[in-house]
Amino acid sequence: MDKSVLSCFSGAGGMDLGLEAAGFTSVGCIELEELPRNTLIKNRPEWPILEPHDVVAAGATLRPQDLDLEPRELTLLAGGPPCQPFSMAAQWQKPKPGTDDDRGKTVLGMLNLVDRFLPSAILIENVAGFLQGRNSAVELISHKLGQINDKHQTSYRLEHWILNAADYGVPQNRRRAIGIAFRDGAPAEGLARPAPSHSGNPVTAWDAISDLTIASVPRAEGGYADLLPSIPEGGNYLHLTARGGGPSVELFGYRTRYWSFLLKLRRDAPAWTLPASPGPSTGPFHWDNRPLAIEERLALQGFPSSWELAGSPRDAVRLVGNATPPPLAEAMGRYISTTLLSSEVPTAEQLRPTIAVRRKEAPPNPIPPVALPERWKARVYSRDAHPGAGAGPAGHPTEQNTRPS
Repeated sequence: MDKSVLSCFSGAGGMDLGLEAAGFTSVGCIELEELPRNTLIKNRPEWPILEPHDVVAAGATLRPQDLDLEPRELTLLAGGPPCQPFSMAAQWQKPKPGTDDDRGKTVLGMLNLVDRFLPSAILIENVAGFLQGRNSAVELISHKLGQINDKHQTSYRLEHWILNAADYGVPQNRRRAIGIAFRDGAPAEGLARPAPSHSGNPVTAWDAISDLTIASVPRAEGGYADLLPSIPEGGNYLHLTARGGGPSVELFGYRTRYWSFLLKLRRDAPAWTLPASPGPSTGPFHWDNRPLAIEERLALQGFPSSWELAGSPRDAVRLVGNATPPPLAEAMGRYISTTLLSSEVPTAEQLRPTIAVRRKEAPPNPIPPVALPERWKARVYSRDAHPGAGAGPAGHPTEQNTRPS
């Protein structure tokens, strides 16, 4: 079976790389920003970079014949629309069907491509809030797919789940929304949740980064950098609170900081979620008490060591943090391929990514935390905990992965 994929919001290439491993051939990548486009060209010059670069414009003008295809010939349309409007931190009005709200235009641009190409399948990957909760895009997508079905006598129906990338060979706990729709419909009972290939036996941070060659090892910066050695591996600032289990110190009020504040990796577990725009105190940090190098960030997302990123180090952090983990994309590509070829439910082994990070020998024991630096000892005194579940120090809602303002 020849399998073709048209990629929207291609970014640093994580989705495309995983689908390539699943046997898909790229017929084009649509990406608005220059740095991600340069990254794709640097690593996969054979992947066509399409114009217009804007998915909204492409949805209005790009035709199957422009890619030497007929309608219904494309196997897969895949992409992850910009996530900011759907993140837990975003407060916005959900776009209603047919709206001109700017935050819904990119989603509609991708769906307009579905209308033109009528692919066998659609794959959407994004933050959890994209397909769940009051701000989700489910209503908008389902409404548009219904219009396409009425127009073309197709049977697209969005099925979606919240999956952890660590369950599919990615050495990182990263909850992602996955949406899939098939042109010829799904079983009446719906699609089965993709079987996790690594559930209960995840790849660890040690497996991914313990033996990497690092071109430039970053140093911890900011006013709290010298506290990192006083926090155990796998811990965060909570260790230095009244209830944190630390050495009877109380530098911070319990649960008054964002979760990733001074957060460190554990060698024997997957990494915490990598952010795209971390501040100087935003983890996860390496167990060696420093920020992660670009090579380590790539590895923790499941990219191969040969993958090169365009732009500055700050650009690279953003590109990696916004990327789809390639092993997760491969597993979803295998799910789609198997479902298109057979009515049987894909097994975990059928979905096992070939590009999943390989396991290594067990890591050494963690290094115990050290005593507080002298300059902090004078600041230890009683601190108030936050006022209640879901409220921060000022009574505002907080989330585990919310960055400070």
